[in-house]
Amino acid sequence: MTSPPLLDLIGLSKSFAGVRALDDVGFAIAKGEVVCLAGENGSGKSTLIKIVAGAQPADAGSIAIDGQVQRRWSPMDAVRAGIQVIFQDFALFPNLSVAENIALNQELSAGHRFINWKAVRAVARRGLERVGVDIPLDQTAETLPVADKQLVAIARALLSDARLIIMDEPTTALTEREVRHLLDIIRRLRDDGVSVLFVSHKLNEVFDVCDKIVVLRNGRRVAAGTAAEFDISSLTRHMTGRDIAAESHRRAAGADARELLRVEGLTKHGAFADIAFSLKAGEVLGITGLLGSGRTQLAKALFGLTPVDGGCIAVDGRPAAIASPQDAIAHGIGYVPEDRLTEGLFLSQPIAANIVVGTVDRHTGGGGLLDRHGLKAEARRWIDKLKVLTPSPDLPVQSLSGGNQQRVVLARWLATNPKILILNGPTVGVDVGSKAEIHAIVAGLADAGIGIIVISDDIPEILGACARILVMRAGRITDEVSGEVSADDLALRLAS
Repeated sequence: MTSPPLLDLIGLSKSFAGVRALDDVGFAIAKGEVVCLAGENGSGKSTLIKIVAGAQPADAGSIAIDGQVQRRWSPMDAVRAGIQVIFQDFALFPNLSVAENIALNQELSAGHRFINWKAVRAVARRGLERVGVDIPLDQTAETLPVADKQLVAIARALLSDARLIIMDEPTTALTEREVRHLLDIIRRLRDDGVSVLFVSHKLNEVFDVCDKIVVLRNGRRVAAGTAAEFDISSLTRHMTGRDIAAESHRRAAGADARELLRVEGLTKHGAFADIAFSLKAGEVLGITGLLGSGRTQLAKALFGLTPVDGGCIAVDGRPAAIASPQDAIAHGIGYVPEDRLTEGLFLSQPIAANIVVGTVDRHTGGGGLLDRHGLKAEARRWIDKLKVLTPSPDLPVQSLSGGNQQRVVLARWLATNPKILILNGPTVGVDVGSKAEIHAIVAGLADAGIGIIVISDDIPEILGACARILVMRAGRITDEVSGEVSADDLALRLAS
Protein backbone atom coordinates (compact mmCIF):
# COMPACT_ATOMS: atom_id res chain seq x y z
CA MET A 1 0.00 0.00 0.00
CA THR A 2 1.52 3.28 -1.11
CA SER A 3 1.59 6.14 1.35
CA PRO A 4 -0.27 9.35 0.42
CA PRO A 5 1.72 12.30 -0.93
CA LEU A 6 3.11 14.83 1.51
CA LEU A 7 1.24 17.62 -0.29
CA ASP A 8 -1.70 17.21 -2.64
CA LEU A 9 -3.19 20.27 -4.36
CA ILE A 10 -6.66 19.61 -5.71
CA GLY A 11 -8.43 21.92 -8.18
CA LEU A 12 -7.03 25.23 -6.88
CA SER A 13 -8.56 28.34 -8.43
CA LYS A 14 -8.01 32.03 -7.64
CA SER A 15 -9.18 35.27 -9.23
CA PHE A 16 -8.19 38.91 -8.68
CA ALA A 17 -10.63 41.62 -9.79
CA GLY A 18 -12.26 39.19 -12.19
CA VAL A 19 -8.95 38.02 -13.70
CA ARG A 20 -8.35 34.27 -13.26
CA ALA A 21 -4.83 33.78 -11.84
CA LEU A 22 -5.26 30.03 -11.20
CA ASP A 23 -7.78 27.79 -12.88
CA ASP A 24 -8.33 24.25 -11.54
CA VAL A 25 -4.65 23.56 -10.79
CA GLY A 26 -3.65 20.37 -9.05
CA PHE A 27 -0.57 18.21 -8.51
CA ALA A 28 1.10 16.25 -5.72
CA ILE A 29 4.53 16.22 -4.08
CA ALA A 30 5.79 13.04 -2.45
CA LYS A 31 8.16 12.80 0.50
CA GLY A 32 11.76 13.36 -0.60
CA GLU A 33 10.77 14.54 -4.08
CA VAL A 34 12.10 17.61 -5.92
CA VAL A 35 9.40 19.12 -8.12
CA CYS A 36 9.94 22.00 -10.53
CA LEU A 37 7.12 24.51 -10.90
CA ALA A 38 7.76 26.00 -14.35
CA GLY A 39 6.03 28.79 -16.20
CA GLU A 40 6.51 32.27 -17.60
CA ASN A 41 6.09 35.38 -15.48
CA GLY A 42 2.36 35.82 -14.90
CA SER A 43 1.59 32.11 -15.30
CA GLY A 44 0.30 31.79 -11.71
CA LYS A 45 3.37 30.41 -9.94
CA SER A 46 3.55 33.14 -7.29
CA THR A 47 -0.19 32.91 -6.58
CA LEU A 48 0.07 29.16 -6.12
CA ILE A 49 3.04 29.51 -3.75
CA LYS A 50 1.14 32.06 -1.64
CA ILE A 51 -1.85 29.72 -1.39
CA VAL A 52 0.35 26.78 -0.34
CA ALA A 53 2.04 29.04 2.23
CA GLY A 54 -1.35 30.11 3.63
CA ALA A 55 -0.75 33.74 2.71
CA GLN A 56 -3.75 33.82 0.37
CA PRO A 57 -6.95 31.76 0.40
CA ALA A 58 -7.99 29.85 -2.71
CA ASP A 59 -11.40 30.61 -4.18
CA ALA A 60 -11.94 26.92 -4.88
CA GLY A 61 -10.12 23.63 -4.43
CA SER A 62 -8.39 22.07 -1.45
CA ILE A 63 -5.03 21.23 0.11
CA ALA A 64 -4.31 17.80 1.58
CA ILE A 65 -1.38 16.97 3.86
CA ASP A 66 -0.48 13.29 4.22
CA GLY A 67 -3.85 12.44 2.67
CA GLN A 68 -5.86 14.63 5.06
CA VAL A 69 -7.79 17.52 3.48
CA GLN A 70 -7.21 20.72 5.46
CA ARG A 71 -10.43 22.49 6.39
CA ARG A 72 -8.61 25.70 7.26
CA TRP A 73 -5.26 26.88 6.02
CA SER A 74 -3.26 29.80 7.42
CA PRO A 75 0.48 30.61 7.45
CA MET A 76 0.76 28.99 10.90
CA ASP A 77 -1.07 25.88 9.64
CA ALA A 78 1.44 25.64 6.79
CA VAL A 79 4.38 26.00 9.19
CA ARG A 80 2.93 23.35 11.51
CA ALA A 81 2.61 21.04 8.50
CA GLY A 82 6.33 21.51 7.84
CA ILE A 83 6.05 23.88 4.86
CA GLN A 84 8.66 26.62 4.62
CA VAL A 85 8.94 29.18 1.81
CA ILE A 86 12.22 30.85 0.90
CA PHE A 87 11.29 33.89 -1.18
CA GLN A 88 13.71 35.75 -3.44
CA ASP A 89 14.48 38.32 -0.72
CA PHE A 90 15.06 35.48 1.83
CA ALA A 91 13.03 37.38 4.51
CA LEU A 92 16.07 37.83 6.77
CA PHE A 93 16.41 40.56 9.39
CA PRO A 94 19.30 42.59 7.89
CA ASN A 95 20.45 44.12 11.19
CA LEU A 96 20.48 40.81 13.11
CA SER A 97 23.31 38.31 13.20
CA VAL A 98 23.41 34.98 11.39
CA ALA A 99 22.78 33.18 14.68
CA GLU A 100 19.78 35.38 15.53
CA ASN A 101 18.22 34.95 12.09
CA ILE A 102 18.52 31.18 12.24
CA ALA A 103 17.40 30.64 15.84
CA LEU A 104 14.82 33.43 16.24
CA ASN A 105 11.84 31.27 15.26
CA GLN A 106 12.74 28.63 17.82
CA GLU A 107 13.21 31.22 20.57
CA LEU A 108 9.83 32.81 19.80
CA SER A 109 7.98 29.49 19.66
CA ALA A 110 9.58 28.40 22.95
CA GLY A 111 8.18 31.52 24.68
CA HIS A 112 11.39 32.25 26.61
CA ARG A 113 11.29 35.48 28.63
CA PHE A 114 15.06 35.86 28.40
CA ILE A 115 17.38 34.98 25.56
CA ASN A 116 19.93 32.26 26.22
CA TRP A 117 22.65 33.39 23.83
CA LYS A 118 24.67 30.22 24.29
CA ALA A 119 21.62 28.21 23.22
CA VAL A 120 20.98 30.55 20.28
CA ARG A 121 24.49 29.99 18.97
CA ALA A 122 24.22 26.22 19.49
CA VAL A 123 20.92 26.09 17.59
CA ALA A 124 22.32 28.19 14.74
CA ARG A 125 25.46 26.07 14.54
CA ARG A 126 23.33 22.94 14.33
CA GLY A 127 21.31 24.44 11.48
CA LEU A 128 24.40 25.38 9.48
CA GLU A 129 25.92 21.95 10.05
CA ARG A 130 22.84 20.34 8.56
CA VAL A 131 23.27 22.47 5.44
CA GLY A 132 26.99 21.64 5.48
CA VAL A 133 28.38 25.19 5.59
CA ASP A 134 30.36 27.33 8.00
CA ILE A 135 29.23 30.96 8.17
CA PRO A 136 30.36 33.31 10.99
CA LEU A 137 27.54 33.33 13.54
CA ASP A 138 28.11 36.94 14.62
CA GLN A 139 28.12 38.44 11.13
CA THR A 140 25.08 40.62 10.38
CA ALA A 141 22.81 39.36 7.61
CA GLU A 142 23.04 42.54 5.54
CA THR A 143 26.81 42.07 5.10
CA LEU A 144 26.52 38.50 3.78
CA PRO A 145 26.97 37.58 0.12
CA VAL A 146 23.73 36.56 -1.58
CA ALA A 147 24.69 32.87 -1.57
CA ASP A 148 25.27 32.90 2.20
CA LYS A 149 21.94 34.67 2.80
CA GLN A 150 20.27 31.83 0.94
CA LEU A 151 22.04 29.20 3.03
CA VAL A 152 21.03 30.98 6.26
CA ALA A 153 17.39 30.93 5.07
CA ILE A 154 17.65 27.20 4.31
CA ALA A 155 19.24 26.48 7.71
CA ARG A 156 16.42 28.38 9.43
CA ALA A 157 13.81 26.40 7.49
CA LEU A 158 15.37 23.06 8.41
CA LEU A 159 15.41 23.94 12.11
CA SER A 160 11.66 24.53 11.87
CA ASP A 161 11.23 20.82 11.03
CA ALA A 162 10.65 21.59 7.37
CA ARG A 163 9.22 18.69 5.38
CA LEU A 164 8.69 20.77 2.22
CA ILE A 165 10.86 23.74 1.29
CA ILE A 166 9.61 26.01 -1.49
CA MET A 167 12.46 27.85 -3.24
CA ASP A 168 11.37 30.78 -5.41
CA GLU A 169 14.07 31.59 -8.00
CA PRO A 170 16.87 30.53 -5.63
CA THR A 171 19.75 30.89 -8.10
CA THR A 172 18.96 34.25 -9.70
CA ALA A 173 21.90 36.12 -8.13
CA LEU A 174 24.30 33.20 -7.66
CA THR A 175 27.50 32.44 -9.56
CA GLU A 176 27.89 29.13 -11.36
CA ARG A 177 29.98 27.69 -8.50
CA GLU A 178 27.40 28.79 -5.90
CA VAL A 179 24.59 27.31 -8.01
CA ARG A 180 26.36 23.93 -8.05
CA HIS A 181 26.71 24.08 -4.27
CA LEU A 182 23.02 24.90 -3.81
CA LEU A 183 21.93 22.08 -6.11
CA ASP A 184 24.12 19.69 -4.10
CA ILE A 185 22.33 20.84 -0.93
CA ILE A 186 18.95 20.22 -2.58
CA ARG A 187 20.03 16.67 -3.47
CA ARG A 188 21.15 16.14 0.13
CA LEU A 189 17.79 17.37 1.41
CA ARG A 190 16.04 14.94 -0.94
CA ASP A 191 18.18 12.09 0.38
CA ASP A 192 17.14 13.10 3.92
CA GLY A 193 13.46 12.86 2.95
CA VAL A 194 12.82 16.61 2.66
CA SER A 195 10.72 17.61 -0.36
CA VAL A 196 11.51 20.69 -2.45
CA LEU A 197 9.29 22.75 -4.76
CA PHE A 198 11.81 24.45 -7.03
CA VAL A 199 10.92 27.53 -9.12
CA SER A 200 13.51 28.62 -11.67
CA HIS A 201 13.72 30.20 -15.11
CA LYS A 202 17.09 28.52 -15.68
CA LEU A 203 16.01 25.35 -17.41
CA ASN A 204 19.37 23.56 -17.24
CA GLU A 205 19.08 23.66 -13.43
CA VAL A 206 15.59 22.17 -13.65
CA PHE A 207 16.86 19.10 -15.47
CA ASP A 208 19.91 18.88 -13.22
CA VAL A 209 18.06 18.52 -9.91
CA CYS A 210 14.32 17.91 -10.36
CA ASP A 211 12.48 14.57 -10.33
CA LYS A 212 9.20 15.94 -11.68
CA ILE A 213 8.07 19.01 -13.61
CA VAL A 214 4.72 20.82 -13.46
CA VAL A 215 4.10 23.54 -16.06
CA LEU A 216 1.66 26.43 -15.65
CA ARG A 217 0.54 28.70 -18.47
CA ASN A 218 -2.07 31.45 -18.09
CA GLY A 219 -3.09 30.05 -14.71
CA ARG A 220 -3.69 26.48 -15.87
CA ARG A 221 -1.64 23.32 -15.54
CA VAL A 222 -0.71 22.49 -19.13
CA ALA A 223 1.82 19.69 -18.56
CA ALA A 224 3.18 17.48 -15.81
CA GLY A 225 5.45 14.46 -15.69
CA THR A 226 8.87 13.17 -14.78
CA ALA A 227 11.84 15.30 -15.82
CA ALA A 228 12.85 12.51 -18.23
CA GLU A 229 9.65 13.13 -20.20
CA PHE A 230 10.77 16.67 -21.14
CA ASP A 231 13.69 18.33 -22.87
CA ILE A 232 14.48 22.05 -23.04
CA SER A 233 12.61 22.60 -26.30
CA SER A 234 9.46 20.75 -25.19
CA LEU A 235 9.49 22.43 -21.79
CA THR A 236 9.88 25.84 -23.43
CA ARG A 237 7.00 25.04 -25.79
CA HIS A 238 4.71 24.07 -22.90
CA MET A 239 5.67 27.23 -20.95
CA THR A 240 5.20 29.69 -23.81
CA GLY A 241 2.76 27.95 -26.14
CA ARG A 242 5.20 28.36 -29.04
CA ASP A 243 8.57 27.13 -30.29
CA ILE A 244 11.47 29.41 -29.37
CA ALA A 245 14.51 28.78 -31.51
CA ALA A 246 17.94 29.06 -29.93
CA GLU A 247 18.64 32.06 -32.15
CA SER A 248 21.92 33.94 -32.05
CA HIS A 249 21.62 37.72 -31.81
CA ARG A 250 25.36 38.44 -31.87
CA ARG A 251 26.14 41.91 -33.15
CA ALA A 252 29.69 42.93 -34.13
CA ALA A 253 30.75 46.43 -35.11
CA GLY A 254 30.83 47.22 -38.81
CA ALA A 255 34.21 47.73 -40.47
CA ASP A 256 33.67 51.49 -40.77
CA ALA A 257 31.73 51.97 -37.50
CA ARG A 258 32.79 54.96 -35.44
CA GLU A 259 34.20 54.52 -31.95
CA LEU A 260 31.66 55.60 -29.34
CA LEU A 261 33.54 54.83 -26.14
CA ARG A 262 37.17 54.36 -25.17
CA VAL A 263 38.29 53.46 -21.64
CA GLU A 264 41.98 53.56 -20.67
CA GLY A 265 43.59 52.67 -17.34
CA LEU A 266 40.33 52.98 -15.39
CA THR A 267 40.99 52.11 -11.74
CA LYS A 268 38.98 51.97 -8.54
CA HIS A 269 41.04 50.79 -5.58
CA GLY A 270 39.68 47.55 -4.16
CA ALA A 271 37.27 47.02 -7.09
CA PHE A 272 39.06 47.03 -10.45
CA ALA A 273 42.35 48.18 -11.98
CA ASP A 274 43.78 49.26 -15.34
CA ILE A 275 40.61 48.60 -17.34
CA ALA A 276 40.99 49.35 -21.05
CA PHE A 277 38.61 48.68 -23.95
CA SER A 278 36.66 50.37 -26.72
CA LEU A 279 33.07 50.17 -27.98
CA LYS A 280 31.88 50.97 -31.50
CA ALA A 281 28.50 51.97 -32.86
CA GLY A 282 26.26 48.97 -33.50
CA GLU A 283 28.41 46.64 -31.40
CA VAL A 284 27.21 44.45 -28.53
CA LEU A 285 30.21 43.98 -26.23
CA GLY A 286 30.04 41.39 -23.46
CA ILE A 287 31.75 41.74 -20.10
CA THR A 288 31.59 38.63 -17.96
CA GLY A 289 33.11 37.36 -14.73
CA LEU A 290 32.25 35.54 -11.56
CA LEU A 291 30.79 37.31 -8.54
CA GLY A 292 33.51 39.56 -7.11
CA SER A 293 35.28 39.97 -10.44
CA GLY A 294 34.54 43.70 -10.46
CA ARG A 295 32.11 43.65 -13.40
CA THR A 296 29.24 45.45 -11.63
CA GLN A 297 31.56 48.02 -10.02
CA LEU A 298 32.92 48.76 -13.49
CA ALA A 299 29.41 49.24 -14.87
CA LYS A 300 28.56 51.65 -12.06
CA ALA A 301 31.79 53.59 -12.62
CA LEU A 302 31.04 54.02 -16.34
CA PHE A 303 27.67 55.49 -15.37
CA GLY A 304 29.10 57.76 -12.67
CA LEU A 305 27.62 55.88 -9.72
CA THR A 306 31.07 54.97 -8.37
CA PRO A 307 33.95 57.49 -8.36
CA VAL A 308 37.18 56.21 -9.90
CA ASP A 309 40.73 56.77 -8.67
CA GLY A 310 42.41 56.92 -12.05
CA GLY A 311 42.18 56.44 -15.79
CA CYS A 312 40.16 58.22 -18.45
CA ILE A 313 37.00 57.84 -20.50
CA ALA A 314 36.41 59.26 -23.97
CA VAL A 315 33.01 59.48 -25.70
CA ASP A 316 32.92 60.13 -29.46
CA GLY A 317 36.67 60.79 -29.36
CA ARG A 318 36.45 63.53 -26.73
CA PRO A 319 37.51 63.22 -23.06
CA ALA A 320 34.47 62.75 -20.82
CA ALA A 321 34.56 63.56 -17.10
CA ILE A 322 31.90 61.26 -15.65
CA ALA A 323 31.55 61.84 -11.91
CA SER A 324 27.76 61.39 -11.62
CA PRO A 325 24.84 59.79 -13.47
CA GLN A 326 23.92 63.28 -14.70
CA ASP A 327 27.34 63.50 -16.38
CA ALA A 328 26.85 60.07 -17.98
CA ILE A 329 23.37 60.97 -19.26
CA ALA A 330 24.72 64.25 -20.68
CA HIS A 331 27.23 62.18 -22.68
CA GLY A 332 24.51 59.89 -24.00
CA ILE A 333 25.09 56.91 -21.67
CA GLY A 334 22.19 54.91 -20.21
CA TYR A 335 22.38 52.21 -17.53
CA VAL A 336 19.95 49.37 -16.84
CA PRO A 337 20.88 48.05 -13.36
CA GLU A 338 21.01 44.40 -12.32
CA ASP A 339 18.46 44.87 -9.52
CA ARG A 340 15.50 46.52 -11.26
CA LEU A 341 13.33 46.32 -8.12
CA THR A 342 15.52 48.46 -5.87
CA GLU A 343 17.65 50.39 -8.39
CA GLY A 344 15.70 50.59 -11.64
CA LEU A 345 12.03 51.28 -10.91
CA PHE A 346 9.67 53.38 -8.82
CA LEU A 347 7.53 50.37 -7.98
CA SER A 348 4.44 52.15 -6.64
CA GLN A 349 4.37 54.71 -9.47
CA PRO A 350 2.50 54.26 -12.78
CA ILE A 351 4.12 52.44 -15.68
CA ALA A 352 3.92 55.58 -17.82
CA ALA A 353 5.67 57.72 -15.17
CA ASN A 354 8.51 55.19 -14.91
CA ILE A 355 9.07 55.41 -18.67
CA VAL A 356 9.06 59.20 -19.11
CA VAL A 357 10.75 60.24 -15.86
CA GLY A 358 14.00 60.95 -17.74
CA THR A 359 12.37 63.07 -20.44
CA VAL A 360 10.31 65.50 -18.37
CA ASP A 361 12.51 68.43 -19.43
CA ARG A 362 11.64 67.79 -23.09
CA HIS A 363 7.95 68.10 -22.25
CA THR A 364 8.15 71.21 -20.07
CA GLY A 365 7.08 74.54 -21.57
CA GLY A 366 8.65 77.95 -21.02
CA GLY A 367 6.33 78.67 -18.12
CA GLY A 368 7.33 75.45 -16.36
CA LEU A 369 4.09 73.70 -17.30
CA LEU A 370 4.19 70.00 -18.15
CA ASP A 371 2.80 68.84 -21.46
CA ARG A 372 0.96 65.88 -19.92
CA HIS A 373 -0.52 64.87 -23.27
CA GLY A 374 2.97 64.67 -24.77
CA LEU A 375 4.30 62.66 -21.83
CA LYS A 376 1.43 60.20 -22.06
CA ALA A 377 1.86 59.85 -25.84
CA GLU A 378 5.57 59.15 -25.45
CA ALA A 379 4.94 56.54 -22.75
CA ARG A 380 2.35 54.84 -24.96
CA ARG A 381 4.77 54.85 -27.91
CA TRP A 382 7.42 52.98 -25.92
CA ILE A 383 4.86 50.59 -24.40
CA ASP A 384 3.80 49.68 -27.93
CA LYS A 385 7.34 49.54 -29.33
CA LEU A 386 8.70 47.25 -26.60
CA LYS A 387 5.43 45.30 -26.30
CA VAL A 388 4.92 45.92 -22.59
CA LEU A 389 1.90 43.80 -21.71
CA THR A 390 -0.43 45.88 -19.53
CA PRO A 391 -4.13 46.78 -19.59
CA SER A 392 -3.29 50.37 -18.65
CA PRO A 393 -0.16 52.57 -18.44
CA ASP A 394 -1.66 54.09 -15.29
CA LEU A 395 -1.21 50.87 -13.27
CA PRO A 396 1.73 50.74 -10.84
CA VAL A 397 4.81 49.17 -12.43
CA GLN A 398 4.92 46.58 -9.61
CA SER A 399 1.78 45.03 -11.15
CA LEU A 400 3.84 43.83 -14.14
CA SER A 401 5.67 40.53 -14.55
CA GLY A 402 9.47 40.53 -14.32
CA GLY A 403 9.95 40.50 -18.10
CA ASN A 404 7.62 43.45 -18.59
CA GLN A 405 9.26 45.38 -15.76
CA GLN A 406 12.59 44.92 -17.54
CA ARG A 407 11.05 46.31 -20.74
CA VAL A 408 9.90 49.38 -18.80
CA VAL A 409 13.46 49.98 -17.56
CA LEU A 410 14.73 49.63 -21.13
CA ALA A 411 12.04 52.00 -22.37
CA ARG A 412 13.02 54.64 -19.81
CA TRP A 413 16.58 54.77 -21.12
CA LEU A 414 15.67 54.46 -24.80
CA ALA A 415 13.39 57.48 -24.37
CA THR A 416 16.51 59.53 -23.54
CA ASN A 417 18.03 58.67 -26.97
CA PRO A 418 21.30 57.18 -25.66
CA LYS A 419 24.35 56.54 -27.82
CA ILE A 420 25.68 53.96 -25.35
CA LEU A 421 23.59 51.57 -23.28
CA ILE A 422 25.02 49.51 -20.40
CA LEU A 423 22.89 46.48 -19.54
CA ASN A 424 23.83 44.84 -16.24
CA GLY A 425 22.18 41.41 -16.03
CA PRO A 426 19.50 42.33 -18.60
CA THR A 427 17.46 39.14 -18.16
CA VAL A 428 17.95 38.31 -14.47
CA GLY A 429 14.74 36.75 -13.15
CA VAL A 430 13.09 36.86 -16.57
CA ASP A 431 11.27 33.88 -18.05
CA VAL A 432 12.50 32.06 -21.15
CA GLY A 433 10.01 33.67 -23.55
CA SER A 434 10.69 37.23 -22.39
CA LYS A 435 14.43 36.53 -22.37
CA ALA A 436 14.39 35.68 -26.09
CA GLU A 437 12.33 38.79 -26.83
CA ILE A 438 14.67 41.06 -24.83
CA HIS A 439 17.69 39.63 -26.67
CA ALA A 440 15.94 40.42 -29.97
CA ILE A 441 15.24 43.99 -28.75
CA VAL A 442 18.93 44.43 -27.84
CA ALA A 443 19.98 43.22 -31.29
CA GLY A 444 17.57 45.69 -32.87
CA LEU A 445 19.03 48.55 -30.84
CA ALA A 446 22.52 47.62 -32.04
CA ASP A 447 21.26 47.54 -35.64
CA ALA A 448 20.03 51.11 -35.05
CA GLY A 449 23.60 52.17 -34.19
CA ILE A 450 23.55 52.15 -30.39
CA GLY A 451 26.70 50.78 -28.75
CA ILE A 452 25.71 48.24 -26.10
CA ILE A 453 27.63 46.69 -23.22
CA VAL A 454 26.06 43.52 -21.79
CA ILE A 455 27.36 42.57 -18.35
CA SER A 456 26.38 39.08 -17.22
CA ASP A 457 27.62 35.79 -15.79
CA ASP A 458 24.94 33.95 -17.80
CA ILE A 459 27.22 32.23 -20.31
CA PRO A 460 24.53 31.32 -22.89
CA GLU A 461 23.29 34.93 -22.79
CA ILE A 462 26.77 36.37 -23.35
CA LEU A 463 27.53 33.92 -26.17
CA GLY A 464 24.16 34.51 -27.84
CA ALA A 465 24.31 38.32 -27.74
CA CYS A 466 27.96 39.35 -28.03
CA ALA A 467 30.46 38.97 -30.86
CA ARG A 468 33.28 40.19 -28.61
CA ILE A 469 33.60 39.27 -24.93
CA LEU A 470 35.87 40.60 -22.19
CA VAL A 471 36.56 38.30 -19.24
CA MET A 472 37.12 39.89 -15.82
CA ARG A 473 38.75 38.24 -12.84
CA ALA A 474 39.91 39.84 -9.57
CA GLY A 475 39.19 43.32 -10.91
CA ARG A 476 41.13 43.02 -14.16
CA ILE A 477 40.37 42.14 -17.75
CA THR A 478 42.20 38.86 -18.19
CA ASP A 479 40.98 37.71 -21.59
CA GLU A 480 39.26 38.87 -24.76
CA VAL A 481 37.23 36.41 -26.83
CA SER A 482 35.82 36.92 -30.31
CA GLY A 483 34.57 34.62 -33.02
CA GLU A 484 33.25 31.17 -32.24
CA VAL A 485 33.74 29.96 -28.66
CA SER A 486 32.01 27.18 -26.75
CA ALA A 487 30.22 27.54 -23.43
CA ASP A 488 32.71 25.11 -21.84
CA ASP A 489 35.66 27.14 -23.11
CA LEU A 490 34.24 30.42 -21.78
CA ALA A 491 33.40 28.80 -18.41
CA LEU A 492 37.00 27.57 -18.19
CA ARG A 493 38.31 31.08 -18.89
CA LEU A 494 36.08 32.46 -16.14
CA ALA A 495 37.28 29.96 -13.55
CA SER A 496 40.97 29.65 -14.41
